[in-house]
Amino acid sequence: MKNHSEGFRVCRTLWREVFQIVTLVAVLTLTVPSSPTATAQDTATTVSKPKVAADGLPLAKPKGIPRDPVEVFLALGPLMYPLGLCSIVLVWFSIERLVVLRRGRVIPRPFVKRFFEHLAEGKLDPKSATKLCEENGSPIAFIFAHGIRKWGKSSVEVEQAVIDGGERQVSQLRKHLRVINGVANISTLLGLLGTVVGMIISFNQIATNAAMGKSEELAQGIGLALLATAVGLMIAIPAIIMYMYLSGRIDTLVIEMDELAQTLVDSISAEGIAEQARSAARPATGTKTGIDTRK
Repeated sequence: MKNHSEGFRVCRTLWREVFQIVTLVAVLTLTVPSSPTATAQDTATTVSKPKVAADGLPLAKPKGIPRDPVEVFLALGPLMYPLGLCSIVLVWFSIERLVVLRRGRVIPRPFVKRFFEHLAEGKLDPKSATKLCEENGSPIAFIFAHGIRKWGKSSVEVEQAVIDGGERQVSQLRKHLRVINGVANISTLLGLLGTVVGMIISFNQIATNAAMGKSEELAQGIGLALLATAVGLMIAIPAIIMYMYLSGRIDTLVIEMDELAQTLVDSISAEGIAEQARSAARPATGTKTGIDTRK
């Protein structure tokens, strides 16, 4: 039984290979020209009859729209300088913001964990807590430092101090985002300006009969004009994506910093300190009562 199954498997494999070979031969037969002689004759006719100008000289082949990045950059003319500057600014500030807005830099977990652990264990006072925040130097540490200055005051005062410090840090986090947004808008307008100027030049050639009957030159001029808009959009689209991504990251960091700051307010305000004292006194009172009862 085993030999029969193996034989059946081998036969099925052979039939599959034969079918593939037949299919390949059929495809090649259909794709080969039916009349090689006619094709060769047409090619020879095409080659033997090049286009000639009025003076008998052969016409030059149109160059078409450039595709090489260097040729595209040079074909933009005067617009290549502002568009190139926009691309450099976009890359520079995007990398700078990606580095600055790292979560480990804005809200370092080891610092936050150690800070609240020491605060819960009573190892921190206003002076030592301020020193710890200054040594860390992260945005969340500066926000904590503003709240610590109001240590022991009412929760309203501590919260207002935290809000003031948070606004300063958020403004620092949002720094240079306007530049990226400006690059998106300016590069789009520069590309549109290049297209409009190129179209004006192309239609001016038609008006002066300089391009009359020369559709290749006219198409090339219009293509170069549209190339400016394409380059502008190639800069603007990544700029918009980067702006939206960085804005979302900042919003996420701000929400997390707000939660941590509220925890700090509940810990160092007068109301929070009083609540902690009452919570610490309750177990001690219950233990003492139990001991008196046993006596």
